Amino acid sequence: MGDGTALRGNDDRDSPWRIHGVSVTGYRHHRAGMPGQDACTYGSSASVAVLAVADGAGSRARSGQGARLAVELAVEHFGRRAVAAVECVPGEGVHELLTEAYRDVSKVFLDRTGPEADDFATTLTVVVLAPDWLGHLSVGDGFVVLRAGTEDGERQFHLLPQPAAAGEYSNETVFLTSPDAARWVHTDCVSDPGIDGVLLSTDGLAQAALSRSAAGPPIPNASFTDAVFRSLDAPGPVSESAHESLAALLRSDRLTALNADDKTLLRAVRKVRP
Repeated sequence: MGDGTALRGNDDRDSPWRIHGVSVTGYRHHRAGMPGQDACTYGSSASVAVLAVADGAGSRARSGQGARLAVELAVEHFGRRAVAAVECVPGEGVHELLTEAYRDVSKVFLDRTGPEADDFATTLTVVVLAPDWLGHLSVGDGFVVLRAGTEDGERQFHLLPQPAAAGEYSNETVFLTSPDAARWVHTDCVSDPGIDGVLLSTDGLAQAALSRSAAGPPIPNASFTDAVFRSLDAPGPVSESAHESLAALLRSDRLTALNADDKTLLRAVRKVRP
């Protein structure tokens, strides 16, 4: 796919990664009779995979549509640029690729939503998996956890840096439609052949997937993330019952007590080479 054609959506048969996502409506929206406002999707080829999650702004009338549009555009535009530059050397070139793809997504998103763009406000978190590097871009409060390496026989999990707060005293999330969104875009490039798991999530799972302390930044909750990754390690496609079991966990009273928002996760694990 070096000609820059689009990735196949939701089909990982030829990919070195097994990919699966689930999104459930949070209790707050369910109680109000409203649909969920999160979205996730992915596209893959034999060389590149793009994973994207988005969280529509709860106060905006069409934010669920905005989230769905954002992830679809992300797979299209990040995928097109990534497959055309699949041999890009890890480093500044990857950051430029991610930033250019974001500009593509932002332009098309704003063109399609027009004068009512604020009604479609959404965050966006994207991961590009290439043979020699992982690229990450975030707008808003989504997060990404990597599984890489072991220590004393235990799997190790790593939270990628998150975008800075939009203001010293403000915890308001930045959206694709925010006037200065480009200022708050965060990108990462990671080159580590030991990465064998990637988890993207909207902030509805932050309390379950991350552990916070007053002494430092959040770190992955090893028990939760290990279970989420491990359930995807078995070869073959995810069964309907396994999908429903994960969805039931996200809807559970235990997780709802932590956060009543919509909950979305998109995960990828490296397939075992035969």
